[in-house]
Amino acid sequence: MQGKVIFIGAGPGDPELLTIKAAKVIEKADLIIYAGSLVNPQVLSGAKEGAEIHNSAHMNLDEIVQMMAESAQAGKTVARVHTGDPAIYGAIAEQIQYLKAHNVPYEIIPGVSSLFASAAALEAELTQPEVSQTVIITRPAGRTPKPEKEAIRLLAEHQATMCIFLGVHMIAKVVAELLTFYDPETPVAVVQKASWEDEKIVRGTLEDIADKVKDAGITKTALIVVGDVLGIDEVTPSKLYDAHFTHEYRKGEGE
Repeated sequence: MQGKVIFIGAGPGDPELLTIKAAKVIEKADLIIYAGSLVNPQVLSGAKEGAEIHNSAHMNLDEIVQMMAESAQAGKTVARVHTGDPAIYGAIAEQIQYLKAHNVPYEIIPGVSSLFASAAALEAELTQPEVSQTVIITRPAGRTPKPEKEAIRLLAEHQATMCIFLGVHMIAKVVAELLTFYDPETPVAVVQKASWEDEKIVRGTLEDIADKVKDAGITKTALIVVGDVLGIDEVTPSKLYDAHFTHEYRKGEGE
């Protein structure tokens, strides 16, 4: 009987942010391969006795996909545990490609991204009316290249809320690109290890955030959030709950 590979979004770090569906898979998995450099080991506390557990930080792609395929073909349930949500910089596409080529069944369970854990930590709504209704998720070019048309300096033209992954180690360069269009006084926050017990938040503006991050000693595992939504004192209420606004479920007052 053939088994299955199940890709799991393990959430941002807090083990209680693991979805119920993902927790059930971890409980029954025969083989667990987790991204040890990012996934909180507490997420695996529900693994059954005798489960085979491997840290993928010590493995290359060929080793990972071959182990998953062989285990699934032997009838085992395989949990491939990624940080956050695997759809965002999860490197699952190449794993899925291998599984498809070898006719190995798989499915994906979404998870809570560090993007949303960071927004919660900042007590921020990333899409505030009349401020920004767009969230740009991106990363700077590094060892992994990106299309030139997606350069941060070009995306900055929109002056929307921007969430930048994998860029805190080069924050001065990121800021320089953002300043192509954003005002120097634009609010910025850097959240390291969102939802973990040792979560750290640094707030500032594009003018001073690079120095503040350097002083805080943050060099990895952090998200950069940029935009005016972080600096609003007087919020414009959404039309959804406006007493005079009529929609499918409620007739507005005075109409």
